[in-house]
Amino acid sequence: MCATCGCDSGSNTSIQHLGENNGHDHSHDHSHTHLQQKTIVDVEQDVLHQNNLLAERNRGYFEAKNILALNLVSSPGSGKTTLLERTLIDLKDKMEFAVIEGDQQTTNDADRIHATGTKVTQINTGKGCHLDSHMVLHALQGMRPKENSVLFIENVGNLVCPAMFDLGEKERVVIISVTEGDDKPLKYPDMFHSSTLCIVNKIDLLPYVPFDIVKVKANARKVNPTLDIIEVSCTSGEGLSEWYKWLQSKVLAPQLN
Repeated sequence: MCATCGCDSGSNTSIQHLGENNGHDHSHDHSHTHLQQKTIVDVEQDVLHQNNLLAERNRGYFEAKNILALNLVSSPGSGKTTLLERTLIDLKDKMEFAVIEGDQQTTNDADRIHATGTKVTQINTGKGCHLDSHMVLHALQGMRPKENSVLFIENVGNLVCPAMFDLGEKERVVIISVTEGDDKPLKYPDMFHSSTLCIVNKIDLLPYVPFDIVKVKANARKVNPTLDIIEVSCTSGEGLSEWYKWLQSKVLAPQLN
């Protein structure tokens, strides 16, 4: 699959996703006609349309089961798996969790999540650079998360393509670290615009890196004025209580029949 970015999805460990490669050859002559340009756009719209239909199906499942689904997105190395580990351990007696792990290769992150005692399903995308709603649908069919629970979907490390693909999640959480540039929100506006929360991670390293936390907040809110922002350190624990409070505020009480 991916007419929108040219990636090719391969086999995975926990589920199988066999999709057509609709990649577009970017070495072509750009003097092609307007008719050809329109055809390319139509293909992209069709891919996203099919994804969105399945995303609505996933969303309906989550709503029926009262499952809070969160799509965690970031660049590689931002610390989202470590944040996830801390969250699962610290809140294990307060909330029911399940995790879908997305990576191109290996089960390394899924193994770390499994070690916390949490139910986890691994999706390996092969050459694919993002999860899509079809992959999530098949993962759900196998894992069947409990009602009134929280489902974390840890996406492939990438701030570009995952922004385009709705997975049916209730909340999209973008994670950046202070070891990245404070201009990230301006360079990848679609991701920040489509997110509801931005977590700035590794703030314990602020004294050692040229990162302006005031500037990154201003840049993020230029793109998305309503974006919530929380500063955390998974090493020191600073700010985690604020993240946990935000998370718990999104969980709906079970519906009584």
